[in-house]
Amino acid sequence: MAAHQYTPLTRNAFETDVSTFYDTKRNDALNLDLGHSDGYYHHHFAVGDFDRSVLSLTGAAREQRVNHELHRMETRQVDVLIEALAPVRPDERILDAGSGRGGTAFLLHRAFGCPIDGVNFSPYQNAFARTQADKHGCADKVRFHDRNMTATGFPDASFDYVVTNETTMYVDLAEAFAEFARLLKPRGHYVLLTWCIDDSVDPAPPEAGAIDEHYHCRMHSRTQYLRTLLDAGLAPYQVDDLTRPAIPYWELRSHSSLASGIEPSYLEGYRNSRINYIRIASRRAAITA
Repeated sequence: MAAHQYTPLTRNAFETDVSTFYDTKRNDALNLDLGHSDGYYHHHFAVGDFDRSVLSLTGAAREQRVNHELHRMETRQVDVLIEALAPVRPDERILDAGSGRGGTAFLLHRAFGCPIDGVNFSPYQNAFARTQADKHGCADKVRFHDRNMTATGFPDASFDYVVTNETTMYVDLAEAFAEFARLLKPRGHYVLLTWCIDDSVDPAPPEAGAIDEHYHCRMHSRTQYLRTLLDAGLAPYQVDDLTRPAIPYWELRSHSSLASGIEPSYLEGYRNSRINYIRIASRRAAITA
């Protein structure tokens, strides 16, 4: 397997802006406060309903239960990836591209027992994730690398699976998917979760602009995902529209003191189908002689 040189963590103004955004503590109040007894911290959102009884509570009890429900939903969200990946053998290897604070990687390891490598161009988040790996006693199996997910430096065909959990809005899809295809073994799987523009409804919805500005990202369209996967030699075999199940999370977050003001954009975009929340599972083609 040929080794590949990886580039500096950030290579342009956009990547530098994103890295700076996630290297600060701007988002800690949102996600770090949601770490409960299971000790997992997430940088993603969620699918599924919440316990509606929490809205009848008042004061500190309400806020505590709302935060607990948000964290529970974020943890449950990783099951959407697990369901699409399973079964994974303990001797197989997963790349978590854009691994954030490590929540996805830890839950994948807990589910399958296999080695997980996370790559992220935010040294701050990686340092936090490594600390959590030590606390969970899995630092020998769950490793976090200061690398750009579009140019990882890993050898060809290093991984059986690649996942991205709400990170592809920070990359050029053609560049990222070509890298994932290179990293995957023949017949290896790539599973992604993301929000995206439904360009069959509106190619430039106002909610997309608001979300991009808020999270320093660049949202892609549903058509772009499917076309670019095929162009990279990754054949989609499962496409799931999870937009409706993604709505309750934003409803609940709008009732939390952790609300950041972006909740109405997600709610309006999802309810009107201008923004979608999707899961796509694809497979790298087998290499033939």
